[in-house]
Amino acid sequence: MHPAAPPVALLHGFAASGDSDFVATGWPEALAATGRSSIVIDLPGHGSSPAIAGPEEARTSAVIAAILEAIARVDPEGPVDVIGYSLGGRLAWELPAASPRIRRLALGGVSPMEPFAAVDPAELGRALAGVAPENPLVGMMAAMISAPGIDTASLATLIPGLASEPFTPQANAPRVPTLLVAGEQDPMSQGVETLLDALPDGRLIRVPGDHRGALDSPGFRAAAIEFLAG
Repeated sequence: MHPAAPPVALLHGFAASGDSDFVATGWPEALAATGRSSIVIDLPGHGSSPAIAGPEEARTSAVIAAILEAIARVDPEGPVDVIGYSLGGRLAWELPAASPRIRRLALGGVSPMEPFAAVDPAELGRALAGVAPENPLVGMMAAMISAPGIDTASLATLIPGLASEPFTPQANAPRVPTLLVAGEQDPMSQGVETLLDALPDGRLIRVPGDHRGALDSPGFRAAAIEFLAG
């Protein structure tokens, strides 16, 4: 790999971190073996990033701006490639429209719909207080953001914030080369093939695994690194 190859920003999933999704599983080492440097980013309210102070910081546009700022702190200028998974992939989808720096994307575990729009914040609050919710999705989200080491308050704010500017694939579809990766047993990425309609230069591959298993699949890692080599 040529030493001038762009760095690769790594964007993790919801209620995870750059460390748990990428560092602990060896992604930076795999990229380094091909001559690529990594920018491991913690989304707002996740990992080592600051807590989300209020609703405005939780909106999709604000989170995308925070991602671009995090990239700029490590690498101030020049092209950047992005690997995003789950929520990280959904956010990365909109990065090229927000910045000309984004060169290529490899996005895994992306849902073609906005799951957070189906979460009632009031019901989520009651679930976090111990009241069993009627909506099973709310129960799942409450369990996810109540796990040890999670900033529950930040993520409870992030859910309606993202829903307020929902994922609309056609509106801000990336115009850069984009690889979509879906786990063969991942219910979250059902219908992902419909996203290809919005991409002028996109391809889709499927790898073994469920939602988490696909991220850790050697097939995803190899395909993403090869695709970003361009």
